[in-house]
Amino acid sequence: MVLPAHADFLAAFDAALVGGALPPGVRARDPAEAGRRFAVYQNNVAFGLTEALAARFPVVRRLVGDDFFRAVAGLYAVADRPRSPVLSEWGESFGRFLSQFPPLAGYPYLGDVARIEFARGQAFHAADATPADPAVFAAVDPDRTRLRLHPSVAVLRLTQPAVSIWACNQPGSDPRPIPAGPQIALILRDAAFQVPVRAIGAGDAALIEALLAGATLTSAASDALRVEPGHGAQPILVHLMRAGAVVRPEA
Repeated sequence: MVLPAHADFLAAFDAALVGGALPPGVRARDPAEAGRRFAVYQNNVAFGLTEALAARFPVVRRLVGDDFFRAVAGLYAVADRPRSPVLSEWGESFGRFLSQFPPLAGYPYLGDVARIEFARGQAFHAADATPADPAVFAAVDPDRTRLRLHPSVAVLRLTQPAVSIWACNQPGSDPRPIPAGPQIALILRDAAFQVPVRAIGAGDAALIEALLAGATLTSAASDALRVEPGHGAQPILVHLMRAGAVVRPEA
């Protein structure tokens, strides 16, 4: 028997995992036995992928319930197959999948909650970088200085109050009113290796996005003022420094 090329074999094997024909090379003395044995493997893979999603999206799981989550996770695992053996890299499109899933049309916040949870995972696994000593900022020229932020820093512009919903579903959290309207999330890995989620205003978001894009402090502050007149840059910069999210200035 001549086996197909490696890429073709992988494609056939993956297709078999979601209900296709047995991949080339899977044999048994009793053909029916080959199918049964592969079905066990198929079920183990489906279970493993569902558990990986459950671990990555615990708040989504809590909001929809275990049974519904497992059903949705199974559908997602067929629609968007992992492309890497590192399962922490899988699930980026889960939020979009939830937003477009007809049975969840009445729960539009679920997609944004999933985006937060995926971004937290990315932040946790981001590359290490040594925080800058705050003292170095005492004499910087804001017209020339570019702050390098930690690789974990991300700004998510959400369509729903998902930061508040996520916070209310953390262990030990107290019930609180959920504000109306969209929120912007700041996500980073702090110096204690925690990954907090903070709701920020439009000015803070514009400033951080400009810094991430390589703008100088002066230019970033101007961007913030354009979207939020009267915005002061100091509070959010202090927050980033205290979290260890400012790596070092580059002049």
